[in-house]
Amino acid sequence: MTIVEYIQTLGDNPYFGAGFGLFGLGAGAALLRKGTQIGTIIFKRHYMITLEVPCRDKSYQWLLQWITHKGAKKTQHLSVETSFELKDTGHVKTKYDFIPSIGTHFFRYKGNWIRVDRMREQQTLDLHMGIPWETVQLTAFGNDRNIYFDILEEARQMALKEHEGKTIMYTAMGSEWRQFGHPRKKRPVNSVILDDGVADKIINDCKEFINNPGWYSDRGIPYRRGYLLYGPPGCGKSSFITALAAELERGICVLNLSERGLTDDRLNHLLAVAPQQTIILLEDIDAAFGNREESKETKSAYDGLNRVTFSGLLNCLDGVASTEARILFMTTNYLERLDPALVRPGRVDVKEYIGWCSVSQLEKMFLRFYNCTDETTTKQLAKEFAESVMQHKKNVSPAQIQGFFMFYKNDPEKILNNIPKIWQMT
Repeated sequence: MTIVEYIQTLGDNPYFGAGFGLFGLGAGAALLRKGTQIGTIIFKRHYMITLEVPCRDKSYQWLLQWITHKGAKKTQHLSVETSFELKDTGHVKTKYDFIPSIGTHFFRYKGNWIRVDRMREQQTLDLHMGIPWETVQLTAFGNDRNIYFDILEEARQMALKEHEGKTIMYTAMGSEWRQFGHPRKKRPVNSVILDDGVADKIINDCKEFINNPGWYSDRGIPYRRGYLLYGPPGCGKSSFITALAAELERGICVLNLSERGLTDDRLNHLLAVAPQQTIILLEDIDAAFGNREESKETKSAYDGLNRVTFSGLLNCLDGVASTEARILFMTTNYLERLDPALVRPGRVDVKEYIGWCSVSQLEKMFLRFYNCTDETTTKQLAKEFAESVMQHKKNVSPAQIQGFFMFYKNDPEKILNNIPKIWQMT
């Protein structure tokens, strides 16, 4: 009997015609469909591996850039991401990066085909960034997780290479850190001339701290280090921290304690989630908190500026919930205004005075600024310049000296006859 004849026979059957046969075929089709779905799920669970990366994850942008340049570089479905690159001359170059658009893409990596699904939830917003919530999902055959580890590591290395030779500045936005401005060219540490031995002392202390985490854990000492640089304005405190970050190959997280809306909880959270390989900088710490022994009239000038309490700051620096593996710098122009509890050992481990120019500083600044063919003559001019400045018996900052040099960029011999003009620039 052929299939056609069999179907005709079923059609002539009164029971089948009454619907029982059709019900059976429908049930069979449903079971077949369900079995296919279950089989697909089992296959995906045991023979495919999926990685989901949400837009809030730090590796999200790294992964998109990597997919564009190393993965799905032949994809025809793109979206543009405009950025700006700061050149050494100060000019800003516009840069267009084409990244995979919303949808599905395929690429081959180490012999494996990988499917990329970039999805966007139009009804869900990232509250911090104000943009629709996005995810990237990677799907590959097999169950080896190392393939995704290798991809993410390559993406991270590629992102680091883009910022190689530059210092990244971060600022607090809400409850997270955002990159502030363009990455800056690393400043050489020898471009900031401090008094003899000061820079080396701080640099060596930082490197010793970074290279010996086990020493702290073995002795039960919290693995964090605090520094306070104090002294008159314009003497190089902030400039040295920028150069130090470049020397240590770290970024800088600048935190303003006087920011409106900053609370104890948010401050603690920001210190806990600071980007890795960064220095936390609290500038002009005296402007946020005065000495508790001062009168209420003096303190009232700062009332209402923020909701960060002094005790909250102290707990963030070395309380039970304070973070580990942290380098924190504070700066102030008025050491006497700081509360002793803030600068005690454990919160501030190293205090260093960055003050007015010494004879040695003046000579080094002169020699660095002017590069004459006759080295002996230049050294003699530098010595005469330093002695002449110090004879006036007036404190002078490196910022003043540098500003003075700018008037005589190419004529160091004229400087000695115009030293009195330094005081006119004060």
